[in-house]
Parts: sequence; structure tokens; C-alpha cells
Amino acid sequence: MKFAERISVILFIAVLAIFTQDAVGQNLRKVNNTSFQRGEKIVYRVYYDSWVLSNVTAGEASLEIMQNNEKVAGRNTLHVVGIGKTKGLFNLFFKVVNRYETYIDEEAIAPLIFIRRINEGGYIINQDVYFNHYTNKAKSNTATVDVAPYVQDIISAFYFARTYDFANAKVGDEYDVTFFLDDSVYVSKILYDGKEVVSNRMGTFNTLRFKPMVLTGTVFKQPYPMTLWISDDKNKIPIMLESGILVGSVKMELIDYSGLKNPITSKIR
Repeated sequence: MKFAERISVILFIAVLAIFTQDAVGQNLRKVNNTSFQRGEKIVYRVYYDSWVLSNVTAGEASLEIMQNNEKVAGRNTLHVVGIGKTKGLFNLFFKVVNRYETYIDEEAIAPLIFIRRINEGGYIINQDVYFNHYTNKAKSNTATVDVAPYVQDIISAFYFARTYDFANAKVGDEYDVTFFLDDSVYVSKILYDGKEVVSNRMGTFNTLRFKPMVLTGTVFKQPYPMTLWISDDKNKIPIMLESGILVGSVKMELIDYSGLKNPITSKIR
């Protein structure tokens, strides 16, 4: 993180501390998390698959829970850094370098600070958001918004979803996640679509198949044509993701993992 960004985080921590002074004595929820821990890192290859571009690597994405415990307003946090960037020839005509950070309350599994640094072909977004789960407000660089209790950001939502218990899931079951993006609140619905054995360069895995959809809001008006396969074990890490586009599909596959909280028992070979 650059010096200026670090100063920004420090300032947001200070503001958050001030805004939570009146909440001393109040308690946040406690979510049972058996799926992830500090030190976990998962890495993915992003590629296009079509008759025009057959299995061409476009970029790489990673999510890492840092080892350090940075306290925010006296709360223990899980500091997650997500990075997505283009590779090879794609850098020549549309270079992407995206960095996301979220400080997730370790007990409540809800974000306290969200940092977004986007550079997509020269389109730049720099946004910092802090969340007050005592007053149900989110404050960004540009607005203060009333939000639903324990609203997520787009990164923390992934980790919160991994705390769900899918042991007795039935095809067609739906799971909701409320998240904050661009000063608005959206509801994402995840549809359970059954079990499947899938293979990639990491091996063959027993997986749970889901159809993530975004329902309400002015930006997302139609469900995404997307399928997500997660490991059918306690870790619940994504193994593959596929999203249809006009020509072919965009796919993401797991290429590396480390620091998992549990043995990856879903791996068959």
C-alpha cells in the first residue's frame, strides 16, 4: 500500500473510532466461522474461452487474508487484500490493475473499512468506505448512506457467504447477501444448483454448484449468467467460475492455494 493510501486508512480508523464512542457497551453479532483464517491465500487464472479466443489467459486474481491483526475501533479484524490484473498481450490494449482491501470484523464477519483502487484502461476509481454497524451507516468519500444491518462490501460478502451451512441444502434453495457499492445498497441472491465433480489444473474436486444473481438496484437489473463451483468441504473455496458473454465465456479457475483453515478433503485426485 502506498504511503498516501496508508494515511487515508489511518484517518478512516480515527473517524470510525469517533463515531463508535457512543456505542460502548453495545455488542455486535457473533458469526460462527469454521471456513477461513489469517494467512489463507487463493489464486485464480482468468481466461476467455471461445472460437475466437480459445482458452487465452487474460489475467490473474488473488485474495489473501493477511497474517496481522489490525484493530479498528478496538475490534479485531481480518485484513483481506484482493488483487486483479491483466497479463501478457491484454496489457497492450486494455490494462487492468485493481486492488481491493477490506477490514472485516473478526466476530461479526462484517466490514469496518473498505478500500477500492481501480484502474481499468485509464478508468480510475479511488474510494474509501467505513461502516458503522451500531448505527447502520456507511460513509464514503462522497456520501453517508443508511444501510441494512451488517451490510457487506463486495469482498467481505464472499467471506460472509462462506460461513453459510450448506450441509442440508436442496436444489433451488436461495441465500441472500446484502452489499454496499458506489453509495448504494444491493441484494445478491445465490441459488444452490446441486453437486458436481469438476477438474482443473489443480486436480479433481467434489463441488457444490451455485448460480449467483444480483436482483435489485439501478446498476444490476438482470441475474448474471454465471455458475460458481465451490469445494465441498469446510473451506468452501471457489474452484471454478464461468460467466457467459456475447461470444464464448469468461472463466476463472483455481491455480494455487495456501494457509487453508481445514484440509481440502473435497480433492479426489
